[in-house]
Amino acid sequence: MMIPTEPIGSLPRSRELLTAMADHQAGRTDDSTLRQVQERAVRDTVERLEAAGSPVVTDGEQAKPDFVTYPVAGTPGLSPEGVVIPFADGHHRQLPVLTAGPFRYKASAEQYLRAARQHTTAPVKQAVVAPSVLSLFYPPSGIPGFPREEFLHQLMGESEAEIRACLDADAHVVQLDFDEARLTLKLDPGGGVLNDLVDLNNQVLSRFTERERARIGVYCGPGADQDSTHSLDVDYAEVLPQLFRLTAGNFYLQLAGEADADRVLRVIAHQLRPGVRVFVGVTDPIDPRVETPEEVRDRVVRAARHIPVDQLGTCDDAGFAPFADDTSTSRETAFAKIRARVEGTALAAELLGG
Repeated sequence: MMIPTEPIGSLPRSRELLTAMADHQAGRTDDSTLRQVQERAVRDTVERLEAAGSPVVTDGEQAKPDFVTYPVAGTPGLSPEGVVIPFADGHHRQLPVLTAGPFRYKASAEQYLRAARQHTTAPVKQAVVAPSVLSLFYPPSGIPGFPREEFLHQLMGESEAEIRACLDADAHVVQLDFDEARLTLKLDPGGGVLNDLVDLNNQVLSRFTERERARIGVYCGPGADQDSTHSLDVDYAEVLPQLFRLTAGNFYLQLAGEADADRVLRVIAHQLRPGVRVFVGVTDPIDPRVETPEEVRDRVVRAARHIPVDQLGTCDDAGFAPFADDTSTSRETAFAKIRARVEGTALAAELLGG
């Protein structure tokens, strides 16, 4: 018996890469130098994932400024003063806001996928921003000459094209980062916003065949930035029924950091439908302590009491550094947690198979 295990996406950037990014932003170095450093960081990331035993690798988002704005970074028509995302420790992140149309991606995640594939023969997973997140860039007051309907039409087209390009480039899985799902219930407890965002994502997913959707997944969590979360206090039971309306074939769910994991697993089991695989989080990126393989094993066995093993997978609770400047977790700690996840999942598979 084998239980699949996958990373979520981001990994801490190396000191060399962070320095190169800061120098590039300040105009002290050129594009070519930055790309060379990024390539070294991607190669090192892939090699370390393989050394940790990870059966699926990623580029660790080493060349992304963050997991949200990478498609439109540097695009004219954006202002930095968009939606504010507050975190429990008091810090916040702020999304950009669109000031003019049209809406077009400047970069596609396909380029990150192809860069990672140059350094490995292992399956490569690619994380992409969900269209629902980018829809929050449109201002409530509207944009003269560029109605919201036209913006959403262009957004869905760009999102479809990015996902399809990654599938065509042989991505093992394309993961939509739907990180704002839980947060929306803090902003709108009635759930109307979450319902609309799920519908938007489903409109994009409907453009793919059932076989293609089997290679598309959705990640949902309470945020993980600078060792803090933005919505861990929101009840998962209020989110999951909406989340499982999505027609993706894989779901990646934060679980290790939950106070009552069994309760969440019961909700997942109630929503689970045939043909879907659920990857449960078994390591917590915002906890500096490295889990032991035995702890991971026990978490997997507990999940298997609720989720059929042939529909079960494991992952980390979140990416380790969704924003490039997040240095709260070292690369060494991140890869140690990944090794524990891989080894603990294998222990659980052996136990459950026996």
